[in-house]
Amino acid sequence: MSWKAKPSATTDPVSLDVLADRDRAPGTPYVTDAMKASWTKDILPKYATSHGALMPILHDLQHAYRCIPYQAMIETANFLGIPPSEVLDTTSFYEEFHTEPVGRCVIGVCQSIACEVCGHQAIVDRIRNRLDLDPHETDDEGRYTLLLLECLGSCDTAPVALFNEELAEHLKVEEVDAILDEIDRVPIADLDRPAVRDIVRRHAITQGGRESGTGDGRSDLHD
Repeated sequence: MSWKAKPSATTDPVSLDVLADRDRAPGTPYVTDAMKASWTKDILPKYATSHGALMPILHDLQHAYRCIPYQAMIETANFLGIPPSEVLDTTSFYEEFHTEPVGRCVIGVCQSIACEVCGHQAIVDRIRNRLDLDPHETDDEGRYTLLLLECLGSCDTAPVALFNEELAEHLKVEEVDAILDEIDRVPIADLDRPAVRDIVRRHAITQGGRESGTGDGRSDLHD
C-alpha cells in the first residue's frame, strides 16, 4: 500500500520520515526500556510463545508512532527472539498496520453496499474536498489520513466511518463538518487518540460512547 504525504499550497512538503520522528526523541530506539518492561509484565505472560505476543506488541508500537518503521521491526524481533522477517511478514500482511506514518486522525469511511446505499459518497466527497486528500493520502502536517475501507460490520447503522478506533454511526455530512472543525482547532501536539475520540463522541453517535456510558453527540435516533 502506498502512503503519500499531501503537500499544501502554503507549506513545504514534509517527508514521511520526519512525520514518524516527531513522536520519538532523536537518537533513541523505537522499542524503549519502558515498552520492554510493559510487554514483559503485561503481554508476554498471556502467550505460550514469544511469537504469540507479536500482534499486540505491533499494535502498541503503532499507537506510539502512528506506524511501524523497519527499524522498530528489527528491535521488536530482537526483543522477542524471532527472525525480523517474521515481524515484517505480519506487519505487511495485515492492512491495519502501516509501515509509513499516518495522521493523528485516521478517517476510514466504510464503502460497503449498505453504506453506499445510505449515502457514504457524500461523506467521502466532503472529507476529500475539505482536506484536499485522496484516499490513502496524509496531509503534510500529519493531522489527517483518509482511507476507504471495506465492510466495518455495522451495516444496520450505515453510513459509518472510523475516526482512529472510534466508530461513528448513522453519520451525517454536517457531523463530519463539526468533527473536522473541532479537530482543526486542536494544536497538533495535543491531538492524541483520546482527544480525537472525545471530539467524535461530542458530535456523532458512536459505538464507544454508548458502551462507555458517555453518551453521544446526537439524540434524534433515540427519541
